[in-house]
Amino acid sequence: MTEPAEPTHRRWRRRIAWWLMALVVVPLMGSAALVAASETPHWSTASHDPTGQAPDPATTPEAVVQVYAARTWGWRGVFAVHSWIGIKPKNALQYTRYEVIGWRLYYGRPPLKISNRAPDAEWFSRRPELLADIRGEDAETIIPKIKQAVRDYPFAEYYRTWPGPNSNTFVAHVVRSVPGFNVDLPVTAVGKDYLADGVLNTRLPGGRGMQVSLGGYAGVLLGPEEGLEINVLGAAFGIDLNPPALKLPGLGRVGMN
Repeated sequence: MTEPAEPTHRRWRRRIAWWLMALVVVPLMGSAALVAASETPHWSTASHDPTGQAPDPATTPEAVVQVYAARTWGWRGVFAVHSWIGIKPKNALQYTRYEVIGWRLYYGRPPLKISNRAPDAEWFSRRPELLADIRGEDAETIIPKIKQAVRDYPFAEYYRTWPGPNSNTFVAHVVRSVPGFNVDLPVTAVGKDYLADGVLNTRLPGGRGMQVSLGGYAGVLLGPEEGLEINVLGAAFGIDLNPPALKLPGLGRVGMN
């Protein structure tokens, strides 16, 4: 007796489930294994030393704008990075660093922190990745706009790890608010797709392209810098064409540099 054919809709559901397993669950398991295998010092003894990626302001008179991201400390590092912005106006002898840190709320402080820490410092012993490095007149032009975007950040007194607003929401907000300040934020910058005031679509941090986001829980973006990204409950995956690479949740960019 011939078995009845499986309904088409069931086959499609099974295929979708397998694809989600391959693109979301397996990469996150791989990221968890890498984090578990790495040596993670206690937060109280972790390093915040400069890494030599930011120019010395004493010998660099030109204006500098840099954006960094590093794996978050502890279990959150399986999923996400923490990102921040550093600026140095022309002839300034120190940097100003802008970032959002959620634990500050526990001490009655606003999560938005403005300090003079080195912009290239390790984040709890994690070496940061330099995402953008703008110098000279281009940096001079956007620094006042960056300061204004920081002042206009709508969540300066509020923080939520997932789906946002968090540190990556802040950096994405500033980048989107400043024309010419284009930064390809990594797929592991969970929270970058959280848009303020119920906005569904907006300019990409990378500049050109389009994005639709449903409160950071789901969405899609497409652009020449970011490529294609699909967000499912904060876990984003996709492809990059310049240069070619896969974008996987937890693992980040896997391919050509």
